[in-house]
This record gives sequence, structure tokens and C-alpha cells, in this order.
Amino acid sequence: MASSLGPRLWNRRRLRTLRGVTRFPEPGDYRQPDLMTALTDEQVQLTAGLPDDPAGICAAVQHLVIQPDDAIAAGVPESRLAEKNIRPVSRQIEVLAALDPAPLSKPRPPASRVVGTCRDFALLSCALLRLRGIPARARCGFGTYFQPGKNLDHWVTEYQAPGQQRWIRIDAEILGSSLVRRPDDLAPGEFLTGGEAWVWYRAGMVDGQSFGVRGTTHAWGPAEIRGNAIRDLAALCNVEMLPWDEWGRMEASYAGKTGPDYDLLIDEIATTCANDEPAAISRLYATEDLAVPDDLIA
Repeated sequence: MASSLGPRLWNRRRLRTLRGVTRFPEPGDYRQPDLMTALTDEQVQLTAGLPDDPAGICAAVQHLVIQPDDAIAAGVPESRLAEKNIRPVSRQIEVLAALDPAPLSKPRPPASRVVGTCRDFALLSCALLRLRGIPARARCGFGTYFQPGKNLDHWVTEYQAPGQQRWIRIDAEILGSSLVRRPDDLAPGEFLTGGEAWVWYRAGMVDGQSFGVRGTTHAWGPAEIRGNAIRDLAALCNVEMLPWDEWGRMEASYAGKTGPDYDLLIDEIATTCANDEPAAISRLYATEDLAVPDDLIA
């Protein structure tokens, strides 16, 4: 873990052994960095000059991450596309610092941004918000606002403003756009977590085939909802995996080889995540099929 996350991680007391973090996470204290969101002491210095307000912090991330297709269009070498497979934020910042050692508050041209996906916009925003002491977490699910009639695989950030108990959903990737009225405070139903999408699907409120991954022909249907429900559970436990990471029975689900018992498990995930009770989330995550295997992160 030390080799992948850097030599001196900010708030190291929060980082236990890799096995302990992945198997027995402690959701609920979303002010503190964890497995994927910890920064080194040197990296913390690079954050000087970033805004203090949540929307400003998330907007700054737009100058730090670039989607693979946009990277290719901007002339980024194809060899750098593998950056999208980086999991911890600290490693992403290593890449950013190697490309340009300037503070992260300085706008960067496309070629000086780390290649990533919506997950990385959301997770980097989460890490920087936590650095300011703002409770924040990344959520995995589906955006309803990209393509009419389709619910596309997506990640956003949630944070709690001072004096407010509710979680505010913000989409760092689309801030400043007109896709929705308030990308800095998404309205209910504009983004659905995997569990929320599953509830809608099970109630017959939506067509399961409308959920999937943009640019693909095969990655559509209820299995995509199941997968994102599990990824969202892991994210609530501070184990924010890549959009294409699979573990437990996820591969079998994508292949259509799971049955009613697995759907009942997804029902339980949806209910537990909706209730947002940290101890229950942690207990469920630690059960068979749901905890991320250590070797998938190592």
C-alpha cells in the first residue's frame, strides 16, 4: 500500500492495513480521507489557493481531469490513456504534478490534466472537500440528463453544507453546463444511485434496458444496475472502485447467470444504502460477495 499511495499520507492514522480497510471499513465519518482519498503532505501543499466553497472546489476539478475521448481529441498520447485505471487520488496527483508542478488551483491545458472518468471527477472532488473539513462522499449510479430516455452510468459527489443535514449532490463534470438547472445541487431523480435505480426498476417505474454505459451496445440492462448498486455500497464504505471493476458474483450477473436470490441481495443493498445507517452499511458490505477483494486493489 505504501508504494501505491505515496510515502507520507495525510492523516495516516485513518489508514489501516489494506486487508482491514477493504474488509472492515468505517463509513460515516466522511470528513476524513481514507483508502482512495488520502493525500501526501507534499500534495496537500499543492492544494493551496483552491477555493473554500464546495462548488468552487468541484469546479476546479474540471481543470484537473480529462475524459479519455477528450484527451485523444486534444492530442494526448495514447500511452497516457491508462491513467484512467488509477484508483487512489494520491496517484492521480502524482501524475498531475509530474505533468505540471504548479498548484492545483492553476487552470491547466488539456494535455496537463490526468486522464480519467466521471468517477475521477467525483472522487477528486470528494478528496479536496474532505481536505477542507467538509463531509463528502462519491456516489455511483446513473445520470438521467445526458441522453433523453437513457440513464447513463455515472458518478457524482455528495457533500454536507454547514448547518445542513441533507446531502447535496453536485456533478463536478458538468458544472457550468445547461444539462440541468442546478448541477451544483442536483434535483431528486436527476442522478440515481445504483440502489435508487434498482428500486425504480423493481417497482416497474422504469425500463431496465434504459440503464447502461454510453458508447456500448452490450453494457445495458438490469445487470448494470446491480453492478452499480454494489459499487455504490463499496463507495459508501470509502472503497471507491473503478467503473469496470468486478468482484463477487458481478461477472455472473453481467452474464445473466444469477437468479432471484441475487436480486434479493440487491434489494437489501438498496434499502440499506437508502437508510444511510453507517453500522448497517458496514455490516452488509463485509458479507460474502460484496466486500472488495484485497488483490483487486493491491
